[in-house]
Amino acid sequence: MTDFVSSFWAYFIAIMTAAGIIFCVWLLFTQRRWLGKEVKETKNTGHVWDGNLMELNNPVPRWWTVFYLALCVFSVGYLVLYPGLGIFNGILNYSTAQEVKQSQEALSERIRPFYARYEAMPIEQVAADPQARQIGERLFLNNCAQCHGSDARGSVSFPNLTDKDWLYGGSPDQIMTSITKGRHGVMPPMNAQVSANQAADIAQYVRSLSGLASDPLQVVRGKKGFENNCVACHGVDGKGNQALGAPNLTDDVWLYGSSADVIVNTILNGRDNQMPAQEGVLTPEQIRMLAAWVWGRSNSPR
Repeated sequence: MTDFVSSFWAYFIAIMTAAGIIFCVWLLFTQRRWLGKEVKETKNTGHVWDGNLMELNNPVPRWWTVFYLALCVFSVGYLVLYPGLGIFNGILNYSTAQEVKQSQEALSERIRPFYARYEAMPIEQVAADPQARQIGERLFLNNCAQCHGSDARGSVSFPNLTDKDWLYGGSPDQIMTSITKGRHGVMPPMNAQVSANQAADIAQYVRSLSGLASDPLQVVRGKKGFENNCVACHGVDGKGNQALGAPNLTDDVWLYGSSADVIVNTILNGRDNQMPAQEGVLTPEQIRMLAAWVWGRSNSPR
């Protein structure tokens, strides 16, 4: 209920919920009173199904009425104790989010002694520990494999974590920061300042930086376009900038693909890629264990 941007909806839900219960009780008593007055004997309404299944107009059984009223009383009691009436959280102030948080805290306390043995150990040593690697792998499969793949080799727009090409740096501390705080890599679209032909020339120059086949004439024109529009992030030499998450364009690693069409599309329309922060999902101890495993995938643990 706290997600509402306007208090109107909270009051609307509270009113509709209370009105629904009141209406059910009113309907039950009014119809039972009418049936008690008007129905003197059981009559056939004339509706027959399957040859012998008839609809009668006799009152509902008393047990059904009592059960129905008990449900209404239960509903009122539930709404008094638990959230359900708009922004009213109930007398018990219960929330599923709070319950999940308490469960996570209890789990953290149970597993803390196990992680304690790794707290003073450098991440490089943690990555070399067989048991720690198993834990890190399980954490990766449960939280990271959806994007980076079960083998950590990534896919289109999801970085490969097994090579030594890092957008934001591959040191243990940098990996921990990426996992903890997440990353948001944005390349702004250039279509307002670069034409399609200019983008095609720049694409040929970018391909030439990594030794891919390219048109020599377009490379000459594209170099000037690159210097005018791209060096602020990717550097004069095209080797990128890890502080910005700008990729190195001189290696053979491509996050979206190396074809000329893909590069042109990237130049004109930009890219927006986000890795969600895990600090609200994983404990600091788990993040450290996961970072050690990821670091170990692209390094030889000592």
